[in-house]
Amino acid sequence: MRSVVRALLFVLLACGPALTWAATAQEQLKTFVSTVQSATGSFSQVTTSPQGGKAAPAQQGTFAFQRPGKFRWEVQKPYAQLIVADGRQVYQYDPDLAQVTVREVGKAIGASPAAILFGSGDLEQAFNVSALPDKDGLQWLRAKPHNAADAGFAQVDIGMRDNTPVRILLLDAFGQTTRVDLSGLQANAPVPASQFQFTAPKGTDVVRM
Repeated sequence: MRSVVRALLFVLLACGPALTWAATAQEQLKTFVSTVQSATGSFSQVTTSPQGGKAAPAQQGTFAFQRPGKFRWEVQKPYAQLIVADGRQVYQYDPDLAQVTVREVGKAIGASPAAILFGSGDLEQAFNVSALPDKDGLQWLRAKPHNAADAGFAQVDIGMRDNTPVRILLLDAFGQTTRVDLSGLQANAPVPASQFQFTAPKGTDVVRM
């Protein structure tokens, strides 16, 4: 479940129209949510333990999204994994296990920031939001869920530049930090409807949650 939450959190962070340098991270994120209806791009992701070592192999892949609630998060390296949401259900497919897990979008996303990024809600409805100091040339905000136990993570830091979320740091309940860097972002890019459809291959074990 934690991997689904992370993916849902990261999939829809994409670029938007530029803002002035004076705009805060929260202002940039609000404009992103209201103006960017679709996007495509690439990502790299690494999770570290509380001691600083790698807790999982680094991942690389591509993503796409279309509001409301449609997205595709495809891990290509070091192994294949696919998460697709069609607006109603989320499919997490593991080719090596020949298994797909199916959840309702609302249940899978829950109170994660993905609920805001995929839809049109207000960040403050589900999170305590605060500003962080600028770092690495980015403007930062921190969002802590009102109910961390239900959300499955403690906090998420989002680094913005020119209204573009470019880095996400997710701290989970086990003290692990997942860093996702986004690149090659195309805001409001046309995305074929087929990108948000999934049919389980023959012989795949389907588990509904």
